[in-house]
Amino acid sequence: MDIPFIIRQRLEQLGLEQRDLATAAQVTESYISQLLTSRKAPPAPERTDIYAKIEAFLKLPNGELVKLAESRRHDELKRKLEAHPVPLFKEVRELILRKLTPSKQKQIRMVFEKQPFGELELLVTQKLLDVVKGIARRELDSDDWLRLVARLSGRSYEEMRVATLEFLDTDVFNVSIENCASFLDPLIESWDIDLATFSMEIVLNRRVSPGEPKKFAFVENPPEGDCAEEPALKEFLELAPFCGGVTEEESKYLKRLKFKGKHPTPLFYYRELQNLRDPLNFRDPMLEPSITSMLREVLERPSRAKVPVAS
Repeated sequence: MDIPFIIRQRLEQLGLEQRDLATAAQVTESYISQLLTSRKAPPAPERTDIYAKIEAFLKLPNGELVKLAESRRHDELKRKLEAHPVPLFKEVRELILRKLTPSKQKQIRMVFEKQPFGELELLVTQKLLDVVKGIARRELDSDDWLRLVARLSGRSYEEMRVATLEFLDTDVFNVSIENCASFLDPLIESWDIDLATFSMEIVLNRRVSPGEPKKFAFVENPPEGDCAEEPALKEFLELAPFCGGVTEEESKYLKRLKFKGKHPTPLFYYRELQNLRDPLNFRDPMLEPSITSMLREVLERPSRAKVPVAS
């Protein structure tokens, strides 16, 4: 069985129409029609809220549609990986280049045209998609945001929801002109890249996504296995349950501590963990002035006179 069959069967059993389901799922009737006739593939479960709405409306077991969608998408992904990627639409590439810092456009265009959908074009397109998808996913339940973007692209609220669900379901190999017109164009103000380090900066349209520019750096880190773990740390971690446990973040911090010519004891790691957990060791705007005063008082306090010891 597939998703369209189950939905059609359930609609018939309950005596409901496609428009009823469209209203419940907050999408257009056209989208439901295309979904039920397999002209549109079922969207990825992790990128949409439509399955939960459909299951609730049709009184289907929770998660039933998600399992079917994941199975189908797994098969489709396998077929895509076996095929060779094709270049993007010319209009998609032109939009991406138009958003690039003007001083870099000629140089990057030459790279794109020399290697159609090569490593650089794939990297840039993927990162732009990631940023805009993150915004769309976060704002999917925001009626105000959807209505704002709908006005910018000349669509109704329901049409915008459908466009958002479809955009969240696309990937770098299938980004369309419609995706660009609805999301990349209105949300991205500009972007820039340093070809020496491949670090990117993406500036968003403050009207629809306020905040600082998004910055990404691509750096090479040495494998964690290059540095041997201190025997004392291993011993301390075995005792950790008796010390209040050690979180994954704390464990990573302790493993990053390195020593030259010295080897610590388990007690060192215990004390380091307590320092890490002590809020007095970290900046707090409310407490810092008083802590600074206390520390200054201790440092300026005259040392106690030594008491002579009888021989």
